[in-house]
Amino acid sequence: MKRTLSQGSVDIYAAQCKNCLKWREIDTQEEFEEIRSKVTEEPFLCSRKANSSCDEPGDIEYDSTRTWVIDKPNLPKTPQGFKRSLVLRKDYSKLDAYYITPAGKKLRTRNEIAAFLKDNPEFKGVSASDFDFSSPKIMQDTIPEIIEQKDSANKKVKIAKDEV
Repeated sequence: MKRTLSQGSVDIYAAQCKNCLKWREIDTQEEFEEIRSKVTEEPFLCSRKANSSCDEPGDIEYDSTRTWVIDKPNLPKTPQGFKRSLVLRKDYSKLDAYYITPAGKKLRTRNEIAAFLKDNPEFKGVSASDFDFSSPKIMQDTIPEIIEQKDSANKKVKIAKDEV
């Protein structure tokens, strides 16, 4: 399961077919999360997407025209009404995950989630464990040629892709 990033946020959701290894675009974040939440027990297949088969060309090619990240399998689906958002740090070091409540408030930690749920009893069927702040892995071979990263002394340095 991979997502592609552009300008700091996810712009395309994609899943790789277990049989032919072609990438298929997934129409919505919700559909992507449904696939990801049970990919180990139900691997993605081209036939799962309407009008697709392993005989058809892939929807998207894995290349460095955009930054790709790979999500952990079997993460829970985001609870109904909330939205999981990922933001790429400027130095491409990681993605920060946070959740947006139905009212639009950003929640950045499990403690903020727990406090929100305590203060909003209408979400009684939702628990803090339904939220996962795991960060997808950034695929190093797809980061831009030159990025600003910090060295061990926290000084900004420019690093060419072949040095990463």
